Amino acid sequence: MERPKDISIDPPVAIVIIILFHLVGLTGFAVPSLRPLFVQIVPWHLLLMLIVIILGHQKFSNKFMLFMLIIFLSGFGLEWLGVHKYWLFGDYNYGKTLGLKLFDIPLMIGINWFLLIYATGVTMQRSRLKSAFFRVITGALILVALDILIEPVAIEFDYWHWDNNIIPLKNYICWFFVSAAMLYVFELFSFKKQSIAAPTLLATEFVFFGGLNLVVLL
Repeated sequence: MERPKDISIDPPVAIVIIILFHLVGLTGFAVPSLRPLFVQIVPWHLLLMLIVIILGHQKFSNKFMLFMLIIFLSGFGLEWLGVHKYWLFGDYNYGKTLGLKLFDIPLMIGINWFLLIYATGVTMQRSRLKSAFFRVITGALILVALDILIEPVAIEFDYWHWDNNIIPLKNYICWFFVSAAMLYVFELFSFKKQSIAAPTLLATEFVFFGGLNLVVLL
């Protein structure tokens, strides 16, 4: 099952959209007078990235749709366990920035998990690592590194908040194992080698949140 050519996005176009909208977002967050507006459009930014990634995926199929559904539901369900049962990540709750919630969990968080896992999975797919085990472990470590950059920004801009504003070590440990489990699922699906659009998204996320950390510190 393939999409008609006219509703797909060529890799160069996808890359330009990803970089452009992250740079615009970074600029908006860096200007205090624009921050309230850019905080409000965070969910729309995630939806745009979702559309770009979906339309940029080669060999669109029911298998790809199933993978998206598995990661979305897994991410949402694990966040529910974290918020309501404290079994994962730590004692935290979500603010308003990520938008519409179901059972106190933003629907966007499932989409965010998909974007991060897919982008990292494709990055590892395109790497020189031949072992699936090392691709999974390396990818999970990359996502933990990204989460270290995300956390201060998330707290500052009302994505989520920690009890007593203390980020527990448990959060990063759980991020590693949850990421590894989801990346293992990516490996099981054995997608055809994808373009550099998804790795571009991952790299741009590092630049985006790294830049926002400078904004927060300043």
